[in-house]
Amino acid sequence: MDYATLAAQTEEYLKTEPYFAAVLSNISALLMCSLEDLNWAGFYIMRGGRLVVGPFQGKPACIHIAPGKGVCGTSAASDRTIVVPDVHAFPGHIACDSASNSEIVIPLHHGGEVVGVMDIDSPLTGRFSEEDREGLERIAAIIERGICWK
Repeated sequence: MDYATLAAQTEEYLKTEPYFAAVLSNISALLMCSLEDLNWAGFYIMRGGRLVVGPFQGKPACIHIAPGKGVCGTSAASDRTIVVPDVHAFPGHIACDSASNSEIVIPLHHGGEVVGVMDIDSPLTGRFSEEDREGLERIAAIIERGICWK
């Protein structure tokens, strides 16, 4: 995958519109169209002390996730990227789509705080590599620098 091109496209979105809903909608579509073997790509935004589903591409998702619950909540609570080769082996995994078998979640920050997560699922076990982690963390960093959360 050409993450440099995805990063450049993300930068361009943020040059034209920094509002989080618009940008994250296009980024979720970009990821879903550009990366192979995905069944969900999107974002959860921290509101009222819990993650709330934001812009995404894929089947309907869980609306609320508590910090520390599932892969997304664990990533938010621990403030670290989590790559799960087999979600069925992850303690407390939340199965929004039974077709998902692997997942990567990257926390998003504003003002030193976790304000959301980028969540990407695949129907393939072991889908996400170190290259994917590095590329998606680069995209997350671009989002963090350029997005307007209000």
